[in-house]
Amino acid sequence: MKDQIKIFITFHIAPELLSKIKSVDPKIEILYDPSLLGEPRYTCDQHGGPIKRSPEQDQKLQSMMAETEILFGYLPTGYGGRDIKKWFPKLRWNQSPSAGIGWGAKESGLIETDITFTTAGGVHNIPLAEFCIMSMLMFTKNYFLMAEGKEKKHWARNCSTDLSGKTLAIVGLGKAGKEIVKLAKCLGMHVIGTKRTVDGVDPANLNVDAIYSNKNLKPMLTDADFLVLICPETEETRGLIGKEEITYMKPGAVLINISKGAVVDEDALVDALLSGHLGGAALDVFRTEPLPLESPLWNMPRVIISPHSASTDDKQNERLTDVFVDNLHRYLASKPLNSVLDKKLLY
Repeated sequence: MKDQIKIFITFHIAPELLSKIKSVDPKIEILYDPSLLGEPRYTCDQHGGPIKRSPEQDQKLQSMMAETEILFGYLPTGYGGRDIKKWFPKLRWNQSPSAGIGWGAKESGLIETDITFTTAGGVHNIPLAEFCIMSMLMFTKNYFLMAEGKEKKHWARNCSTDLSGKTLAIVGLGKAGKEIVKLAKCLGMHVIGTKRTVDGVDPANLNVDAIYSNKNLKPMLTDADFLVLICPETEETRGLIGKEEITYMKPGAVLINISKGAVVDEDALVDALLSGHLGGAALDVFRTEPLPLESPLWNMPRVIISPHSASTDDKQNERLTDVFVDNLHRYLASKPLNSVLDKKLLY
């Protein structure tokens, strides 16, 4: 192993987390300069706001990139894609803060390189699962009716329903999907779901009541009171939920998308909401982000709009650093890394 392992960190990170990374091995050298990064706009903002660097700052950034063996964070804007080796000639491994990097890596040409990419799979399980539970409770416990009554100062007793006994269908029983299953089961829900490969898979081992292939969604959709999308974006899943699939869903069902905007035909979704076929939606991702001001989704009273923030909480950097440190130990010991992006499957 070389005398130094140079790790470039591209997001604002607490001193104690820097120390945790540094303590893994004395050969580690941290390349980190907050003045080169956009200011955080919220807690654990790993992108940072727009930044205009001076020529001297740009030169320093490029010098750091030229020495980087391991990148922890997103690629600096303008320094990725097919030209990545021009800016990062020594880069061998990039630990991404995101779980769903596959499609973006494909479109930018990054998967054509010899760089190993690891995802943040598992880091966002808890906030994503809690967002889904929150959303389902808002619908079952008449939150929208309460909000309307409060706005109008109108007092009228009403009756809600329970999540217990309701059917939750989850498209994508990966790490986050399993966390959603765990919480939903605690609330007495009937849970069904999908995996890309179902041959030989026992639903009981995934704590679900039934399991389906993505190619056989109809029986699952017809049973669902709530549909959660938490699958990766791939050639197979783009447009997975279109007009036909939405038609299969029972009247009044609610769609929750914490996957990618491209997984849903947004026009078909809008039509189903306007017609009343769907009872509502909770959306964290959209076809175009930020969601355009002219989108009819903004004005729909039973649509929850989250600005792609369901996965972000104040413990994100700690969890991400734990994932990175575990993989760093593996890297230094020449062991296989966890959560390596499959450049063919794109997850």
